[in-house]
Amino acid sequence: MSRSFVILGAGISGLTTAWFLKQQGHEVTLLEARDQAGGNLRTLHRDGFLIERGPNSTLNNRPALDLLFNSLKISPIEADKTSKKRYVLRDGQIHPLPMGPGAFISTPLFKSAGKWRLLLEPFIGRADHEESVAEFVQRRLGREFLDYAINPFVSGVYAGDPDRLSVRAATAKVYALEQQYRSMFIGMIAKTLSGKHSGGAGPSGSMISFDQGMQQLADCLADAFGESLHTGVTVDRIERLDDGRWQASAGERNWQADELIMTLPAAACETLLAPLTSGLDNQLAAIEYPHVASVSLGFKKQQVEHLLDGFGFLIPRCTGVETLGVLFPSSIFPNRAPDDSHLLTCFIGGSLNPEIDGIDDEQIVQRVLQDIRPLLGIQGEPSLIEISRWPAAIPQYQLGHLQRLEAIDAKLAELPGLHLRANWRDGISVADCVQNGYELAQKLS
Repeated sequence: MSRSFVILGAGISGLTTAWFLKQQGHEVTLLEARDQAGGNLRTLHRDGFLIERGPNSTLNNRPALDLLFNSLKISPIEADKTSKKRYVLRDGQIHPLPMGPGAFISTPLFKSAGKWRLLLEPFIGRADHEESVAEFVQRRLGREFLDYAINPFVSGVYAGDPDRLSVRAATAKVYALEQQYRSMFIGMIAKTLSGKHSGGAGPSGSMISFDQGMQQLADCLADAFGESLHTGVTVDRIERLDDGRWQASAGERNWQADELIMTLPAAACETLLAPLTSGLDNQLAAIEYPHVASVSLGFKKQQVEHLLDGFGFLIPRCTGVETLGVLFPSSIFPNRAPDDSHLLTCFIGGSLNPEIDGIDDEQIVQRVLQDIRPLLGIQGEPSLIEISRWPAAIPQYQLGHLQRLEAIDAKLAELPGLHLRANWRDGISVADCVQNGYELAQKLS
């Protein structure tokens, strides 16, 4: 039976949830506070460069992605094979992250003691309490692996603090290996042999984007809704009507539907929910979103000594270098820069560097350039500079996050017909948001 839905927020979570509901014959209305749908999927075309202000790509490792692409009749592009190569900074040089046993044995990224320490991993039992990512990795793999592999990964993905992130919530697949197989190594081998993992050091699934950048996906979805998508609408009140339906209001304007789906940032959800339910106790507003700045830099190829033959490089916090990491977009996907140029995307800020909020754009660029010039052998000034600031960038799945979600869901049980679906739960990547939108649509149908 066809039902009606009002969805608050037209980022990738809201758009995909709405799309899959529409595909099943339901009536959907989308309300977006910004003047454009797509959330953080923002692509800028400037002087021959294609600049991603938000996510640069996603992994095609969730079934709903292909369903989405096929139904929209769009085709992603896959990353160049060289992008499987990733670098990590140590001792003033960037070293390739080893992708196999032979490379691991010979790499200078990890010292002999750290390599030998990994041999103990299959013999270490499970923890009896919730651990942070740092506690989990140090217990199973040792301090060196934490500092030069997992810490930079956490900085690159979450811009977060591994001492505060929950291993169960933030790296659920890694945690599941210990729970299911008692050992990460044994679990990875078992999954590789069963064909559920591609092997190597990197994540499974191909890295993808689109010819016109990640915003192309959001634009295709937004175009499909026509007048059902309302931008520039800041909902200030939600209520359940006497007939059981839901109403969302923005000033004097009202929209009604059988069910209401909120795909907003956590604090915005709490603001709207507070008048309807007691006992949320700041659970949603307490989810941290650190400030992150993305600095895109264009250089002529002759200005950069490094081959940029990979995805990019990550910078461990223990090195004292402020920049979190650098992507090589023009090496990953075609048509990201003019033929004679390279494009670099650098990230700075995050949970461990909150002061970035008070630093102006010019200072941020100078700090990034100071960090990366000697590492990549850069000469001269960039031909292009584009700064994108995200004051509330990535939700942090910190210790207690899963218990927080359970408490929130228990409260929502008092409000039938109301659903929450956003990147502050069940995964932060574009692929996670698409999959979770699909699963919610399936559940509601």
